[in-house]
Amino acid sequence: MNIKDFPKNFLIGTATSSYQVEGATDIDGRGKSIWDTFSRTSGKVANGHTGEISVDQYHRYKEDINLMSEAGFGAYRFSIAWPRIQPDGFGVINQKGFDYYKRLIDELHSHNIQAMATLYHWDLPQPLEQKGGWTNRDTALRFAEYSDTCYKELKESVDMWITLNEPWCSAVLGYGTGHHAPGKKDLSLAWSAGYNLLYGHGLSVQAYRANSLKAPIGISLNLDTPRPASQSHEDVVAADRAMDLRTYFFLNPILGKAFPQRHFDSYPHLTPPEIFPGDPEVMAEKIDFLGLNYYFEPSITADQGTNEKSSEDFYEKPSFHETSEMGWPITPDGLYRQLKWVSSYTEGKIPLYITENGGAFSDELSEDDMVCHDSQRVEYLRSHLRASLEAIKEGLDLRGYFAWSLIDNFEWAFGYTKRFGLIYADQLKQKRIPKDSYYFLKNFIAGDENL
Repeated sequence: MNIKDFPKNFLIGTATSSYQVEGATDIDGRGKSIWDTFSRTSGKVANGHTGEISVDQYHRYKEDINLMSEAGFGAYRFSIAWPRIQPDGFGVINQKGFDYYKRLIDELHSHNIQAMATLYHWDLPQPLEQKGGWTNRDTALRFAEYSDTCYKELKESVDMWITLNEPWCSAVLGYGTGHHAPGKKDLSLAWSAGYNLLYGHGLSVQAYRANSLKAPIGISLNLDTPRPASQSHEDVVAADRAMDLRTYFFLNPILGKAFPQRHFDSYPHLTPPEIFPGDPEVMAEKIDFLGLNYYFEPSITADQGTNEKSSEDFYEKPSFHETSEMGWPITPDGLYRQLKWVSSYTEGKIPLYITENGGAFSDELSEDDMVCHDSQRVEYLRSHLRASLEAIKEGLDLRGYFAWSLIDNFEWAFGYTKRFGLIYADQLKQKRIPKDSYYFLKNFIAGDENL
C-alpha cells in the first residue's frame, strides 16, 4: 500500500495551535488568554512552563513553512489566537493580529500549501473568563462576533475553516476536572460550558453562511469510541455509556439529536443545562465536514474490580497494547473502528477528515544534534495511515489526514515534557531538526515509501 492507493485529492497535512507554537504573547497588541494565566499559576503546568516563547512561530513561520513544503504537505492546520485579534474578547480589533495571519496564509499559498484555520483552540481571552468564560452564554455571542470578524477580514484566503477544536477538552478538562485552563472543578460547569461551546459553534457557522463564503467549514471533535472489554452484554452497555459525555454530548446536537439524558440522570444532584428555544436548531447548522482527532481507543468494562465506584458504572480496563509517553495505548485498529462508527452514525452524509493523529515518544537527538531517530512514531504514523486506507477502501468518505504535530511544542499541562512533533524543537536555541518521522511522511507523500 502506498500513496497511489489513496484517492487522488486526498489531503495530507500537519497541524499545530496558536498558544502551543506562536510565542510572542506580549507583543503587537495581543491580549492575555486563559492559558497565559493558567500556565503562570503555580503547580498547574509541568516545570512552570508557559507558551510565552515556545517555538516562536510568530517570527519563524517562514522557516516552518519551508519545512512543510520540503516534506510535500498539502495543507497546514493552524489556529487563530482570539486574544491576538480581540485583546478583550470583544470590541476593538487588533489589526496587527490579522496582519500576522495574512502573512502566514500568503506564505503557505506561495508554497502551494492550503490554509486550514481553526477559530478556537482553547486560548479564550482572559477578560471573557473573568465574566464566566464558557459557562456564560454571552461568550458564545462574543465568539460569533469574533468569528464574523475573521470571516470578513480573511475571506476566501482560508481554504478550510474549523470553528472549535475539541470542545470536550475546553469544557470537561477546563471546567470539570481542572486539568486545563481555567482550572475549574465542577461537572455542572462543564455541562454549561459544553452547551455554550456548541451554541457558539452554531452561531459561528451561521455567521459564515451569512458572509457567503465558499470554502468548507466544520468542527474537530475528539470522540471516544471505546471497545467493550468482552462481548458480554454488560460490557457492551458499559462501553456505550462511556460515550455519553465525550461523544454523544458533543456530536448529537451537531447532528440534530438530543443530549444524552442517560448521562444527566446519573448525577441527580446536578442540574442539566437549560435548553433555550431555538438553540438546538442553531447547534445543528449544517457543516461541510467533520474533523476527528484520534489518538487511542480505550477498553471499557462493567466490572468494578479495583476501581473506585463510578457514577455511570463503566471503567477503563488496562490493555495489552504498547503505550506512548502519554500512557495512551497504541491502537490503530481503533481508528478504523472509529471511522466506521462515525460514518454509520452520521449515515455517511458528512465528509470526514482526520484533523489530528500522532504520538508522544521519548525522542533524543544524536550527539551532534543533527539527527533524531523516532522509530516508534514512524510505526505509529504508518499503522494509522494504513487503517485510514482500509476505511477508504470500504467506501468511507475520508478526505484527509493531518499529523499531530508539525513540531515539538507546548503540550498544555505537560509543558515541554512531551514531544509530539515531526520536527525536534530545541526551545532554548530555537533549532529545528526534522525527525525520521518527518522523512517517513516526506517519502510517503512522494510515493517512495510503502505502508
